[in-house]
Amino acid sequence: MKPASWFDRRGWSDLIIGLPYAWAIVFIFLPICIVSALSFAVPILNSPPYEFLKTWPYLSFDNFQRLFSDSIYIRAFAVSLFNASIATVLCLLIGYPMALGLTRVPKAVNRVLLMMIVLPFWTSFLLRVYAWIGLMGNNSWFNHLLTGLYNVVVPQAWHIANIQIMYTNFAVIFVVVYSYLPFMILPLYANLEKLDRTLDEAAMDLGSRPVQVFLDVTLPLSMPGIIAGGLLVFIPAAGELVIPSLVGNQSDPMVGAIISQEFGLNHDWPMASAISVALLVILVMPLMAYTRFQSRAEAGGTR
Repeated sequence: MKPASWFDRRGWSDLIIGLPYAWAIVFIFLPICIVSALSFAVPILNSPPYEFLKTWPYLSFDNFQRLFSDSIYIRAFAVSLFNASIATVLCLLIGYPMALGLTRVPKAVNRVLLMMIVLPFWTSFLLRVYAWIGLMGNNSWFNHLLTGLYNVVVPQAWHIANIQIMYTNFAVIFVVVYSYLPFMILPLYANLEKLDRTLDEAAMDLGSRPVQVFLDVTLPLSMPGIIAGGLLVFIPAAGELVIPSLVGNQSDPMVGAIISQEFGLNHDWPMASAISVALLVILVMPLMAYTRFQSRAEAGGTR
């Protein structure tokens, strides 16, 4: 067969289709299989990870038993899911009006606002986190502003010199909301932009008030964007490592820090793999729910 025959139209289409599958197999499927296999291995002190697999075919469930019985791991999962849930809800409450406003402004203003939303991605993520570290410090103007507002709003309380923001869950949620807010706005905007505005006008012509139009028409039709944005925020926020390590409470770590500690400091690769597998299963559940929601919506639309 001539080499030129490989580059016909069908050959190119097969190559283009096959490359993403090959990438997914090499960099997603195989690492998941390796981590899953390590999670059932027996820990060997100060050994490289391939030594753990020499214990096969013997499977040990001790790592998962420790995971569900040790309060440290349970607490880490609880803190991670709580912080991620709160951050997702806040991103939705802040991002939905912004996305809806983007669909109501003129095109020229729309482009400028979209650029401002994407603009933070042009700078280093770590640099932006360090900037918030400076702003949330006890001697910063931002801290003094919040302290002054607190002393005015709560006059009965003892006046305080500053509010402890750094190294708290509040700081983690605050920076996570700032960092992942564009991931909520952009899917919502893409969904709201495609909605038919005449549906709102028809509802108002029939006597519905603006709030009722939003609740009965706009909000239900924007559910795919809400779910997509929620997943884009919740999944990375639950496994976040950098933000909790820099601004969070180290005595109350999130699951990302626990995994990093087990892999790096403790050299307990099987335990770290078991935690990673458990986190993966927890995060896959929302994806499965979203897939089921999409399939039901598509089935309902074809009827």
